[in-house]
Amino acid sequence: MLDMKWVRNHPEKVQLAARQKGIDFNVQELLACDQLRRELLQNTDALRQDRNTLTSRIAAAMRLGEQQNEVDTWKAQVRQCNDKLAQFEAKLTEAEQQFSRLQLLVPNITSADTPVGASDEDNIEVRQVGEIPSFEYPLLDHVELGEQLGLFDLRRGVKVAGSRGYYLKNAGLLLHRAVQQLALDLLMDHGFTVMDVPLMVRQDALVGTGFFPLGEDQCYALPEDGLWLVGTSEVSLVSYCSNEIVDVTEPIRMAGVSACFRREVGSAGRDVRGLYRVHQFAKVEQVIIAPNDAEMSNQLLEEMVGYSEAILQALELPYRVMAVCTGDMSQKTHKQYDIETWMPSRHQFGETHSASNLLDFQARRCNIRYRDEAGELQYCHTLNNTAVASPRILIPLLENHQQADGSIRIPKALQPYMRGMEVIKPQ
Repeated sequence: MLDMKWVRNHPEKVQLAARQKGIDFNVQELLACDQLRRELLQNTDALRQDRNTLTSRIAAAMRLGEQQNEVDTWKAQVRQCNDKLAQFEAKLTEAEQQFSRLQLLVPNITSADTPVGASDEDNIEVRQVGEIPSFEYPLLDHVELGEQLGLFDLRRGVKVAGSRGYYLKNAGLLLHRAVQQLALDLLMDHGFTVMDVPLMVRQDALVGTGFFPLGEDQCYALPEDGLWLVGTSEVSLVSYCSNEIVDVTEPIRMAGVSACFRREVGSAGRDVRGLYRVHQFAKVEQVIIAPNDAEMSNQLLEEMVGYSEAILQALELPYRVMAVCTGDMSQKTHKQYDIETWMPSRHQFGETHSASNLLDFQARRCNIRYRDEAGELQYCHTLNNTAVASPRILIPLLENHQQADGSIRIPKALQPYMRGMEVIKPQ
């Protein structure tokens, strides 16, 4: 959420952000509700003050045993105050609930250098790294490679788990775990605290991190327990510091390794072949909690993207960094980069990483604060980025490193995590 005082002074910027992000939100409705709420609060406080004054007069008069007529009049006025107060309090409760509902729909403001666009087709390439490979032999996609090499079983995955289910097997499982450990080792070398995080969280963790209410249809619910399965460990990592005053003398760097679950509502018919868009996957996620300094947090965003690039370079994969446009952003995002890795069978780059600077939007919702040099409480800035997500990363890994005999060359950086294996050969 945004500071309400700022929203009152800049309603046109809020409405523009909502329109550019495709969010159905009317800032004037919020402002009208806010005005009503404040008026009701003022009236309620005035009535309480009047009642307290009358009650004090009654008590004083009764101690002296005088002014019985006045006491009766004051008691009648107290009853009137209570009646009015009950009416105003009911209206205030309703207005505050409506205000809270609308406030959770307010979009974050996008950065000045964010491209304006309607969809991912309007994202702008920042840089491309690595050479796109050419193949002098028939190219196999990751599904054909995986089946021939015994790396996964999609048919039985669907039989057991339904649409987009899968089993990873043998070297496929080793690759899946190897890319995660490679990412964790790199992040630990750069001062990240690594965590195994809760996968089932309370609803307030998803509201606080900005995934609810607009993204509720993408999450799996456990209604009997009042819990939800996370779609990213960002939820658990940011919530780790919720409702706390933290020390950000040095930015807090956390890395979560977790399974993730997404319903993928609205993606029916898209990327249904293989491992590109699945309901269950694993991810190593970066989260940084930093001081309320836009220049610093934008530098940290570039730093986080750099870690993901280092991982892709270690995997010897060609990729490009994209500046994400307004229409491809979520409600909570201020500035975002996606990294797309070359996937030969698709004849195009496919998204494998996403990095975002949220400024203080998320910290306000989660109530994460720190004391500045003057001792004043400030809301932190929060950032997040994918270090690696699997099994999607297995698509470019298998396809780019396939060889003429149907084997897969394993990049040197992964070999220590693959029991010394240098090549995955046909069985």
